[in-house]
Amino acid sequence: MFEDNDDRHYTVVHNDEEQYSLWPADRALPPGWTSVGVAGTKTACLEHIRTVWTDMRPKSLREFR
Repeated sequence: MFEDNDDRHYTVVHNDEEQYSLWPADRALPPGWTSVGVAGTKTACLEHIRTVWTDMRPKSLREFR
């Protein structure tokens, strides 16, 4: 089994298309990305993303009619 020994802290971010990612908490956010207010270990951040990002399609595609 793979063990993740990454002890850095991350923040969960999303963009205007409501796509999620994690970003090192000690770095400035890249343009176009906003923190969602969740930070912690890589494992905790990824678990949050798995919980909230249930439809992987970009917002513009979900809203296309």
